[in-house]
Amino acid sequence: MKSHTYYDILGVSRDATLDEITAAKNALAKVYHPDANIHKDIDTTAFMQEILEAYRVLSNPDKRREYNRETFGETERVFRTFKVGPEDGEKEEPASFVTYWNTASQLNDILKKSLRLMERESQKKSLPQRIFKKIGKSKKQEETFRTQEIARLSMQAVQYITVLKMAGIPMEYWTPDAMNWVLVRWGQKPTADYRILFSHYDTYIEETKSGTEKMRLKNQNRRFHHNLKKLLSYALEA
Repeated sequence: MKSHTYYDILGVSRDATLDEITAAKNALAKVYHPDANIHKDIDTTAFMQEILEAYRVLSNPDKRREYNRETFGETERVFRTFKVGPEDGEKEEPASFVTYWNTASQLNDILKKSLRLMERESQKKSLPQRIFKKIGKSKKQEETFRTQEIARLSMQAVQYITVLKMAGIPMEYWTPDAMNWVLVRWGQKPTADYRILFSHYDTYIEETKSGTEKMRLKNQNRRFHHNLKKLLSYALEA
């Protein structure tokens, strides 16, 4: 079995749906596109080509079956339409760093959605009951719906946090700046230990960033932790 497969490159499981494969390719392309790294003194062209090649094969059912046969010795595999854990007796495949990068990206997306809902909740709490009667809803119904949605997002966040913690990635690195930086370096050398790359990220920040930029990153980290804690409080109440 190849140690660095097309599934590793996109950070998806071998049971991934076309939607998951496409979403992974699009998200990675934003980070790895050469134009996005032109001022960083890094050439990401080679890994961008790998991403596109992996997508070209895995997005085509016939090519994907042929690739699985050649790579894993599979004669046939039923692609599931949703994500599940490994079946009984099935060995869980080791994840590449792209998997953890995807997890952190999804966590950040959930955080943004929940913050918008919490802000709306705060604003609408101050509206008088008569406004809600005009649109055919009670104020309590509206508040209950938002609270339930935030609680659902909070439970999803807990799942992503568990994955990142089990991968040994400290919370201070779950922000896009750190995860994107490590992803680009890991793509240049997929055999590298991503935990070591995070320590290199610290050195990079210390040696290349101005005091103002360091303060911006510090404040960003502080806001991220504060907002995540706020979101998780809904999971505790659920």
